[in-house]
Amino acid sequence: MNSGKPCVFYDRDGIVNVSPGPGYVERVEDFHLIPAFIEALRLTRARGYEAVIVTNQRGVGRGLMTQATLDDIHSSLETALEREGLAMLDILYCTADDDRDPRRKPNPGMLLEAAERHGLDLGRSWMIGDNEKDVLAGKGAGCRTVLVGASNRPSAADHRVSDMAQLVEFLEKTL
Repeated sequence: MNSGKPCVFYDRDGIVNVSPGPGYVERVEDFHLIPAFIEALRLTRARGYEAVIVTNQRGVGRGLMTQATLDDIHSSLETALEREGLAMLDILYCTADDDRDPRRKPNPGMLLEAAERHGLDLGRSWMIGDNEKDVLAGKGAGCRTVLVGASNRPSAADHRVSDMAQLVEFLEKTL
């Protein structure tokens, strides 16, 4: 799709909110926004980009949390963003426990769905995440990619930054 608006796709845990580590954010009380994400989102929107969260939420598929809890977490996120005068275009999530699910990252299904639903131009868009699965999903959808996190592991990402503060600097120069 080449005629729509560009978008910055954000992974959730570790990018939007503090990562729970190897587990899952299972309660609204455990969802803590990363202040630099607010700055990144403000910059994204000011530069004319849409913003969409795409997140794997396998914890629901595994029965570790309910769909209602996931909805409450995302509602809390939207309320926090509204207090900042910000909003996401959409929040897409995949609760499947099967890596073959076309929507589950590293598959690009959620990005493709967002592009179709909202008329986004994937070729002018970015995928930002803290995991190689995020990078691969972005690449699979035809987006440019940024991997956030200090690591020397090989990556297919177009760009790497060490943390969210450095991401804000990168977006300031790039978008």
